[in-house]
Amino acid sequence: MATILGLSAYYHDSAACLVRDGELVAAAQEERFTRKKHDSSYPANAVAYCLREAGIGLADVEYVGFYDKPLLKFERLLEQYLGVAPKGLKSFLMAMPVWLKDKLFTRKMLLKELDGFDGDVLFTEHHESHAASAFYPSPFVEAAILTMDGVGEWATSSYGVGRGKDCELLAEIHYPHSLGMLYSAFTYYTGFKVNSGEYKVMGLAPYGQPRFVDRILDNVLELKDDGSFKLDMQYFNYLEGLTMTGPKFDDLFEGPPRKSESTLTQREMDLAASIQVVTEEVVLRMARHVHKETGMENLCLAGGVALNCVGNGRLLREGPFRRIWIQPAAGDAGGAVGVALAIHHKVLGNDRRVYSEGDGMHGSYLGPQDADADIEAFLKSVGAVYERHDGEDALIDAAAHLLADEKVVGWHQGRMEFGPRALGGRSILGDPRSTKMQSIMNLKIKYRESFRPFAPSVLREHLADWFEINVDSPYMLLVAPVRSDKRIAMTAEQEKLFGIEKLNVPRSTLPAVTHVDYSARIQTVHRETNPRYHALISRFHALTGCPVVVNTSFNVRGEPIVCTPKDSWLCFMRTEMDALVVGSFVLRKEQQPALGDDVDWKTQFELD
Repeated sequence: MATILGLSAYYHDSAACLVRDGELVAAAQEERFTRKKHDSSYPANAVAYCLREAGIGLADVEYVGFYDKPLLKFERLLEQYLGVAPKGLKSFLMAMPVWLKDKLFTRKMLLKELDGFDGDVLFTEHHESHAASAFYPSPFVEAAILTMDGVGEWATSSYGVGRGKDCELLAEIHYPHSLGMLYSAFTYYTGFKVNSGEYKVMGLAPYGQPRFVDRILDNVLELKDDGSFKLDMQYFNYLEGLTMTGPKFDDLFEGPPRKSESTLTQREMDLAASIQVVTEEVVLRMARHVHKETGMENLCLAGGVALNCVGNGRLLREGPFRRIWIQPAAGDAGGAVGVALAIHHKVLGNDRRVYSEGDGMHGSYLGPQDADADIEAFLKSVGAVYERHDGEDALIDAAAHLLADEKVVGWHQGRMEFGPRALGGRSILGDPRSTKMQSIMNLKIKYRESFRPFAPSVLREHLADWFEINVDSPYMLLVAPVRSDKRIAMTAEQEKLFGIEKLNVPRSTLPAVTHVDYSARIQTVHRETNPRYHALISRFHALTGCPVVVNTSFNVRGEPIVCTPKDSWLCFMRTEMDALVVGSFVLRKEQQPALGDDVDWKTQFELD
């Protein structure tokens, strides 16, 4: 059985994964090592980690897979620029040198980086990689597949079928007509960063009214019953310019784009609500068509649009499929997994393992982990004051009591997560019952916009007691309502509030994780995939009667999720976190000596 190294690189979210005998051994994004968010460079550090985790060298790798086909992408770029010429000259002149010098010769570039590798380099198409990443690790024997993103080579959305070792795409929508680009256009227009701020638009949507939906459907988007669509490119600037939208977009939506970091107005909230409704409608229509065409009961999702967990939740509740499974690294990073598994099954013809429980992503805990000896050596080197708990029960008890006392706790345990979500490996945790927790964590820990909601991590066995959902959601990719008996009804005066005024009104007995529309982005925690995190929440449950904790990623705004004990310690020391639990060690902020550096994280990390 082959050892395969999968790579995504050179666009955004570079990553590497290693598959051996059809099993995912390791996977990581390059950003976690370089500390540069969405790092697009060759993933040298991620490759080195994957090889180290597998205990092999490059000479032991038989195949390297790259997640898209650069020559096809170059063909699309040339046609794009020729189609809008003479407009787009500036963009063309910026893009071509990189292509003519490097990207056209991706195979040569890879072989130069892969010193010691003597096998074959293979390429899959971008959406083929997404589809493979969605189906092969899924728990389904057979399933329909739907992929949606900005653009690969030509495809922006595709659907197909997976059966056993076979995974075939049947139809595509082509660039420039792209649901991902449409959502990113509204991300740009509402003042957030494209390829990073789409989560913010989704989080902002419940504060607004979807008053622009008809304007979008009547002018910008021609949507068919089967989910296929066309964009009116007069409103957009991404074909020929350096921004996403143009003057006609401004005229249609009542003014110029919001400037980054400026005050959010009701217009931006209404725009966010409107594009979220439109996106959900497109996805639902696509899913109904795919269900009709394939006859499948199960659906697998990947591509950046599949990270829209609000839409995923609606698809689960209202869509035609009995079950859905979403690749946790649904964006470009997951393409590394897809190409490696495609080589294993489609090229080499190996049978596919179907998991009786769980899936092939192993909880997405595929990154590096740290031995206690290494953690302690680091803590001593920086003069940190810590308690060591060699017994599991003592460590869990100390951490659970901190949470029950409304302390904000950095939690660095086990293997780092692969994908954009922190899932209890590199997380910041809090008490969801606290009315202060959302504001404290947003403004004093994460240093981000106050409107952004936090996610609950809930023991799987107690999920249905607190939320109106009863299916696994281990990757925080489904939004569901809080149970009605846990909600707090709004008063007549509160019902009159608009926009951000709604933020400080507690909506449930879990106010820190309940959004203004009574929804929550849920992570179910399973003893089998993360026993220590499960034990922590179980102990918190025993102390408080609440089987839920607040879980947000361990980083500040603009910073990649932490990777090493040093990353976690620096983030802990530079924020107003109360405690850090790293390996078997507990650090309390009030006991620590001054950090002794004057680094401003706002200059160290580019704001997203």
